[in-house]
Amino acid sequence: MTAFENVSVTKKANVYFDGKCVSHNIELADGTSKSVGVILPATLTFNTGAPEIMELLEGEAKVTLAGSDETVVYKGGESFSVPGDSSFQIEVLEPVHYVCHFG
Repeated sequence: MTAFENVSVTKKANVYFDGKCVSHNIELADGTSKSVGVILPATLTFNTGAPEIMELLEGEAKVTLAGSDETVVYKGGESFSVPGDSSFQIEVLEPVHYVCHFG
């Protein structure tokens, strides 16, 4: 799927890490929340409240989940899951376009 239909979009962008990550929150007709954004090359640590699935649309990144010594490379078309109340480190090798699925 390349587009979400019938969504509400928060107009103001979420800007994190001095502009290295920029996203917009969207809400689907069924109430599901997601964020859609871009992460520029950097090494960043994100904290989660709720469980998340990070879907990479384009780009490449190395990801290490909290409590793990294993680093996994993900590319566009792949995704990874992060537990709630946790974190992950992401080393972005080239701009990553993503959708974060919450819950």
